[in-house]
Amino acid sequence: MLDGLVWFFSNIGQAFVNAGYALTHPGLWLSWMGGLETTEDKQSLMRFVYYGGSVEFFFVVFTLFLIVTAVGIARPNFMWGCVRVLEGFANSVGRFFAWAGLLMVLQQIVIVFMQRIFTVAEISLIYGVDWLTFDVSWWAEELKLYNAMIVCMCATYTFVQGGHVRVDLVYSAISHRAKRVIDMFGSIFFMMPVAVLTWMYGWFFMWRHLVTPKVSASDKVEILMKKARILKWNVETIGFSPNGFNAYFLFKVLLVCFAAMVFLQAIAFFYRSYLEYKEGTGSIGKYLDRDTLGEGEEAYEGTH
Repeated sequence: MLDGLVWFFSNIGQAFVNAGYALTHPGLWLSWMGGLETTEDKQSLMRFVYYGGSVEFFFVVFTLFLIVTAVGIARPNFMWGCVRVLEGFANSVGRFFAWAGLLMVLQQIVIVFMQRIFTVAEISLIYGVDWLTFDVSWWAEELKLYNAMIVCMCATYTFVQGGHVRVDLVYSAISHRAKRVIDMFGSIFFMMPVAVLTWMYGWFFMWRHLVTPKVSASDKVEILMKKARILKWNVETIGFSPNGFNAYFLFKVLLVCFAAMVFLQAIAFFYRSYLEYKEGTGSIGKYLDRDTLGEGEEAYEGTH
């Protein structure tokens, strides 16, 4: 027990050193963005991969959360500002990617017409541009990407809008403060851990389909530095059919984005719940930006 506490607080203290060193030496983990021309560039990419899913990175993020929370407790207006920024980010991203649903429907209609009526084998997004011309089966399989975009990028937007299905056994019958306590507990002990676990799994899963040699969560940084000597890009372009969709690595990228957005929304939900607990019922829905169909349409919004 004592060893665990020492480990925990020592990592929080070390987080300041790690964050400061990373910010003052960006080339050690970002020089790969200019290309993998030298061994140093390859090693910087391996550092980026390793630390992106490391204990060190977790404690940097966790310590930053503690600092922001402490400032927010002392200055509620600052915390409300954090809530507005995080919820605004979730809303903006979600509203943008929600258009993928319309694109999916329109693309499916085009596929049906081109395949069944005009009996063409290929569809070109821009006529005469070869790299935007694919087999009909490619466009049909690519519809799954739109589904993934909606699920991953609109999940937190739907959460802000109150659109997720909730199974309510006791929540509606308890007091305002008890509800906020449950919300705070859920955001800290359910949303955040699940988001962290998803990130840890998805991060290395994504990079295993982007570079070779393969990287693993169990690899130490020393091992990755040795692998860096033969590192090169190896983006996954294998489809389920010969002419089918071949950019499945995008699904791995979306999984990581989903985990990051859920973690940020957990922070926003925790802050909002704390502030509503502290300020009382008058603060319920404060600064909450929810979509509306207009006055008189409440029944269609699920608020009746």
